[in-house]
Parts: sequence; structure tokens; C-alpha cells
Amino acid sequence: MNDLYEILGVDKNASTNEIKKSYRKIAMKYHPDKNPGNAAAEQKFKEAAEAYAVLKDDQKRGQYDQFGHAGVGMGDQGGGGFGFSGFGGGIDLSDALRIFMDGFGGGGFGGFEDLFGGGRQRRQVRKARDMRITLPLTLAEIQQGIEKTVKVNRAEKCETCDGSGAKPGTSPSSCRHCGGSGQVRQMSRTIFGQSVVVQECPVCHGTGEMIEKRCSSCGGDGSIRKTVSIKINVPAGVSAGNYMTLRGQGNQGGAGVLPGDLVVFFDEKEDRYFARHGNDIFIEALISFSQAALGDEIEVPTLDGRATLKIPAGIQAGTILRMRKKGLPELNGSAHGDQLVRIQLETPGKLTAHEKSLLKELAGSDQQKTRFQKVNL
Repeated sequence: MNDLYEILGVDKNASTNEIKKSYRKIAMKYHPDKNPGNAAAEQKFKEAAEAYAVLKDDQKRGQYDQFGHAGVGMGDQGGGGFGFSGFGGGIDLSDALRIFMDGFGGGGFGGFEDLFGGGRQRRQVRKARDMRITLPLTLAEIQQGIEKTVKVNRAEKCETCDGSGAKPGTSPSSCRHCGGSGQVRQMSRTIFGQSVVVQECPVCHGTGEMIEKRCSSCGGDGSIRKTVSIKINVPAGVSAGNYMTLRGQGNQGGAGVLPGDLVVFFDEKEDRYFARHGNDIFIEALISFSQAALGDEIEVPTLDGRATLKIPAGIQAGTILRMRKKGLPELNGSAHGDQLVRIQLETPGKLTAHEKSLLKELAGSDQQKTRFQKVNL
């Protein structure tokens, strides 16, 4: 596990303001919205948030300085206590985004103060479940980039109760288990003594409210399933396994519930002609013996139409010809791949009497006889 000061690029004597400034710079550089589908950038974004959550707080920073990662529960797989143990030694992307928003987005999403046993009292903000879909693309669509419209079946706010889950004309009552705070406290003992862990109320799930009379349309959920159309702007140069997160386009939930995200994973449809390798594409051209011996100009299919390719005289089977910048563009970059054409000779299966006569005449004057050479395995 990397040193937290090294992750943020500051020394151990750095001020809180310097730590915050460095974190902001790193978070803005590696933010998922600026690096769609970049797993390495996402990991750096999460690591920076994890480090900032500890070092911005004087008490937790002191514990880290004295005891290292164990002092703040990072890497602890045992559960209980405080710190990051609840995340199995790391935080997920939604947690990292909440830390970012809490530090620079004006609040409203909450941070990790309560997980560390401190911080101000506030109601847990709930978020609807994210959704994931796979979007197949042709190589031509990947080359140009494209806007796609997809239909997804997601939870939408119930119009009957306006997302409250309560029967129209009635109002939810305060949760008796948590007193309407949406949170319950639990005492926990650590190596540093007793601490108070504030958790979401298991009865009202953090809303602080209980529904006495449920909406007949949604059954009290505050949401119903609907099929909606969503437009997706696919950038040029994506590849299978890349993904894009559309904030707030997942399940919508009811009142007081933040919308979930829609995570779109890209896939590639099998192409009739081309095979992809990075940003280059490959195709095989079968030409006749006369074309190979004399040279020719042929029309080759490309991702954006057909183009002319010159076959030099005397070309050998297996030779690869390069068509510059006829491949795929680099994702979020300026580089561009090529189209590579591998030449193969096609031997005719049937010949006319005249063709046989010509080939026999050619064979009689052919000085190139059978040769043998070593195969490199």
C-alpha cells in the first residue's frame, strides 16, 4: 500500500491547505469524466481521495503518522472499528466521487467524517442503483464516433405520489427507530479506545421517515419501472472493454433519493473484412499470378469507402502493404492507426484450354524452378 503523502505528492510537514490544493490538482487530472474508460486513471482518482480523506483531518493524520495504515484502519480486513475497513482495503468510485464533491462541490453528498467517528451530524443521502448495459459497435462506427439511442428499462419516479411512496393526501411520519435522523449510533472499541460509528438506520434506510399508508401505484417504493430512450455520444476510437458513465441516467428512485448512474460498456461487432489490432486494421487481398508478376492497381474496401492500392510488380505472397491513416483514431488523442493489407496469391481451380496453353508456354520459358529453404519455427 503506497504512502499517503507520496500519493498526494506532498511532504509530511505539508499544511492542510497544501494537501487540499495538491489533492484538487490530482483529482481534476484523473477525474472519470475526463478519462472515460481509463481504469488506471480511475485507480489514481480513488487513491488520491482515500489519502485526502485521512490527511485533511488532524486527528486521523496524527494516527496515520504514528501507526501508519493500521492507525486509520486501512487494509484491515477484519471489519468493525473505523476507517476504511468496511471497504476491504480500498474505496470504490462512488465513495471517491463523494469525497471529491464534499471537498469541492459545495457539500450535499457527504464525506467520510462519520465513518471515522467524527464530523457533523447529517442525514444519509441515498442513491438509486446504478445500471449497466453493453453497446455493440461496428468498426466504422468506432472510426467516426457516433450518437446512439438505446432503450433501457429503469425505475422512474412514481407520478401518482410524486416519489414519496405515500398514498396521495397522506404524509410519511417520522421514523420511530432513529427519531427521524436517518442515522443510528453504534459504540465500537479500537486500539485507540471507544469510538462512535454513525450508520444508516436499518428501518427507514436513512430517510428518517416511515410510510403508514402506501401508494397504490408503486407500493410505497416511490418509483415504477418504465422503458426510456437515452442518447449516448460514443467517442471515436473506443475499444471492447472501454466504458462510459452517464451520471444520473440510471435508476431514478423516489423522493430524496439521488439518481443512479448508467454505465455503458462498449463491445465490437465482428467485421466482414477487417480484424483489429490496437488502432490498426488488417485485411487480406487475394490476387492472381499475373497481377503479382506484372503489378496492378486494385480497389480495397476501407472503413469509410473504397480506396486505390498499387500492387508493385513481382510482389511475393505474404507481403503486407500499408495504407496510412486508414485505421482507427486514438481515443481522446491525435494519433491514427493504419490499414494493413496482406497479399496472398489465388490459384485458379478451373482453367480453359486457352489458359492452360498460355501457362504451359510460360512454364517452358520460366527460369524460376522449385527452390527449398529452411523454415524458421
